[in-house]
Amino acid sequence: MITKEKKSGNQANPTNQGSDNMNQGWEIKKLGEVLALKYGKPLPKNKRVIAGKYPVYGANGIKSRSNDFYYDKETIVVGRKGSAGEINLTEKKFWPLDVTYFATFDRAKFDLFFLFHLLSSLELPKLAKGVKPGINRNEVYELEVSIPPLSEQQRIVSILDECFAAIDKAKANAEQNLKNAKELFESYLQEVFEKRSLNHDSNDLLDSPDSKNQAHHGNQRNQGSDKGEGWEEKIIKEVCELKSGTTISKNLERTEGDVLYVKVGDMTLPENEVEIKISSRFVNSNEIKANQIIPNGAIIFPKRGGAIATNKKRKIIKPTIVDLNTMAIIPGSKIDSDYFFHWFQIIDLNSISNGTSIPQINNYSFDEVKILFPNSKTEQQNIVRQLDALRAETQKLEAIYQQKLLNLEELKKSVLQKAFTGELAKRQAGLKTSASAVPVKYEINDNLSQAAEPTNER
Repeated sequence: MITKEKKSGNQANPTNQGSDNMNQGWEIKKLGEVLALKYGKPLPKNKRVIAGKYPVYGANGIKSRSNDFYYDKETIVVGRKGSAGEINLTEKKFWPLDVTYFATFDRAKFDLFFLFHLLSSLELPKLAKGVKPGINRNEVYELEVSIPPLSEQQRIVSILDECFAAIDKAKANAEQNLKNAKELFESYLQEVFEKRSLNHDSNDLLDSPDSKNQAHHGNQRNQGSDKGEGWEEKIIKEVCELKSGTTISKNLERTEGDVLYVKVGDMTLPENEVEIKISSRFVNSNEIKANQIIPNGAIIFPKRGGAIATNKKRKIIKPTIVDLNTMAIIPGSKIDSDYFFHWFQIIDLNSISNGTSIPQINNYSFDEVKILFPNSKTEQQNIVRQLDALRAETQKLEAIYQQKLLNLEELKKSVLQKAFTGELAKRQAGLKTSASAVPVKYEINDNLSQAAEPTNER
């Protein structure tokens, strides 16, 4: 049973290379000569059953299940409306909704999985048009494709399956490395700001022996009457000011001004990933009260609704006011603002929210939240420098593994291009090898080693 969603790739029509690139037995055909795209059919809601026997396919995959089926052969569903051009392999019996096409073809001449890979290489979503994107099957039929004999189709599928399995494994490794890089900084924050606290839980120690040893000694120290020489623990409201957002009349909003007017949505702007640098709206300082402006060094975060769960926290570096769905916390004179920003990253906003249907954060949400900090601001700033340096290193690692993932996607497209221009067959010409395509595999392995192996780059 095939349920994994498989979507179209980004390789343009590969057959415009001319017949010189074709191997013996390959033919250039219009796609309409290879397959037909049949319209799906609406399925009444009363026919849709959660535990139904058969999948119901929409434009981008399985949408529901039903005890009725419309077609009884494994094939390919193509999104017709909405996610137009997306493709999915189906189970043997299924129901295609009216926002889809499903493919029919001569199975004595064409291999299903070869056709799936072929369609994956054609960029069908680029054919979509209209407000609600849709594709016209007649335009799909006009695409020229290169088709080898059935035995060669099956050989190509075998090569692609092996190559893609290796690529998918490399992607999984790169994704895990990316996850590890992100967690490295988060775990260090926990070590600095939590492992020294009075509430330290010995069950939450880090896995590494060094970390366990450090945390163990820290815990022993904190179980005594002091919190560690030169450190102080306070309820957050004792050393910080909490400030709610404000309501601004619509007629005071400007497209330009000397004060940013920030709403929760503005926190998601790429430029505002750490610090609030821009906004979609402004106000003029001479048209608002001075006490509405949030000072530099404060941290803002969502205080109402589902946005709390996003845990967005942003530093204020310019004159800013925020709306009523946003709250600010302003560190007092005892705490360096950068130290406070790092410390605040370990606070899960969702865990301190209240309310049932609509989560909220209020001043009293911080009644039991404690912050541990060195009495010396110089020491706080030393910690900040260490954290900043580590963050820079982990960001480098994250960038490396993000690039490796992009490289693997490009490698996959390159393999598809070679498959449908006859390159995989050409590399075997004159070689007495099996269908395993040894030269191709060596090339793929070389590219994989470059694209996804762990790196020592810093």
